[in-house]
Amino acid sequence: MAARQFSVVSLAQLHECGMSDGQVTWRVQSGRLFPYFRGIYAVIPQLSMEGVFVAAVIACGPGAVLSHYSAAALRGWVEWDGRQPEVTTPTPRYHPGIRTHRSQTVERVVINGIPVTPAARTAIDISATLPERRLRRAINEALNQRQLELRDLVTSGHRGARKLRRVLASAAPTRSELEDVVLAVLADLPKPDVNRRGTRFVPDFRWPAHRVILEADSVRFHDQPLARADDANRQRALEREGNTVLRTTWDEATLRPGVLERRVRAALDASTVEFLEYSAGNSTVAAQ
Repeated sequence: MAARQFSVVSLAQLHECGMSDGQVTWRVQSGRLFPYFRGIYAVIPQLSMEGVFVAAVIACGPGAVLSHYSAAALRGWVEWDGRQPEVTTPTPRYHPGIRTHRSQTVERVVINGIPVTPAARTAIDISATLPERRLRRAINEALNQRQLELRDLVTSGHRGARKLRRVLASAAPTRSELEDVVLAVLADLPKPDVNRRGTRFVPDFRWPAHRVILEADSVRFHDQPLARADDANRQRALEREGNTVLRTTWDEATLRPGVLERRVRAALDASTVEFLEYSAGNSTVAAQ
C-alpha cells in the first residue's frame, strides 16, 4: 500500500490492514513507522517531494487536492524549496505543517497518482502569492511544457489577476494565439464567425446579423507600413458595405480586456437598436 503512495500510509489504512492503535504505536517506537502529519505515517525516514505531497493530501481528507506552489512544483514549473505543502479542500481543515486553502469548487486532475489542481487553476493560485518575476518564470515554463495555453491566462476577479495579465501582455503571440485570447475575452458575448468569408475579405471576427467586424492586429503581421496601408483599404471597403469595423491589439486584449469587451458589446447593442428602429419605421410606412 505504501509503495503505491510514495511510502506513505494513513492510520485508517493501517487499521484496514488489521493493525490496532497499539501495534501502530509499537512500530513507531521501534522505528518501523515514522509519524509525518497527524494520522499519517511513512515507512521510510525521509520522504521524497511526492511523498510529502501525498501525505498532505491524504491528511486533509476526501476531496482534498494539492494546490498553489506545491502544485506548481509537482508540475515542474518551480523548484521545490521544502516549504509547507499547500492543499485545497471543500471544507475547512487545519493540520499542523500543512497550509490549507478552502474552495467551494475544487477542480482536480491526477498526476503520478496525486490529486492536483488543473494547470489553469494552478496558474491563478500562484499569481496571488508569487512575485511577478518568479510568476513569469513559472508561467514561461508551463508554456514551454505545453501545459498551458495563452488563453488560459485571460483571468479576472481574483487576487493576482492584474499581475497575471501583465505577464500575458509581455508574451509574443502568434496570430492564432491573439485570436484565442480575444475569443476568451469575448466569451460572454454572442459567438462570432472566426476567419469565415462573408464578404470579399475574410474578417478575423464577424457578427453577420449585427454587421459588426473586429480585426485583431498582431505586431508580427500589422506593424509595418504596407500592412497598415492594406488594413486601411480593407477597413474602408468593409465600412462601405455597411459594416461597423473595430480593431484591437494584443495589449488591449491582455491588459484592458474589460475595455475591449465593452467596445464590442456597445457596437452589437447599437446595431440591434438601429435594426429595431429601421423595422419600426418600415412597419409604420406599410401601415399608412
